[in-house]
Amino acid sequence: MHGTMPKTQTQANLAPATGRTKLSGKIIGVDPGATGAFAILDTETHHLVIIDMPTTKVKRGTRQVNQVDAVCLANLLRSHADGARAIVEKVHSMPGQGVASTFSFGRAAGIIEGVLAALDIPFSLVPPATWTKKMRLFGGKDGSRARAQELFPDQAHLFARKKDDGRADATLIACYAAEEEEHGSFIRLSENGD
Repeated sequence: MHGTMPKTQTQANLAPATGRTKLSGKIIGVDPGATGAFAILDTETHHLVIIDMPTTKVKRGTRQVNQVDAVCLANLLRSHADGARAIVEKVHSMPGQGVASTFSFGRAAGIIEGVLAALDIPFSLVPPATWTKKMRLFGGKDGSRARAQELFPDQAHLFARKKDDGRADATLIACYAAEEEEHGSFIRLSENGD
């Protein structure tokens, strides 16, 4: 069904961090939602792969809406699954968000978690406030893109457009997890995310 690498997948090599011991393996940072992304950071080779969230149009009542494409997502992640672990932004409803929008966002998160589980990729959830504070992120979506460009100047083009905020968030979530692992405290969150 999906025989070639889709345009939504971008690869880049990262310059190694200096003065730090990296654990081997892949960390997958996930910004969930229909406009989110996956950032796969190989902590040994410093290789970064960005996968924009694959979506498909589905009919909901009288409207056509984008929904995360579970089959395409599984196909895109399968080659990265061996030895990987994921950290997914913990989503919740927002004040003023409509019921349909909240349900749609929850559906996307459920599809993502289901695909990760089906591929035997262990994952943890991290509240947005936790990873944004650790990554010293300010300024919302533009701040996220600016911080990703600052951390990865050779890959700044991956975060250049306004719509690349999902890529930036996913990358920063992966960096957050890598930093926590380096300091021996990899992401053991309680059920309520504390």
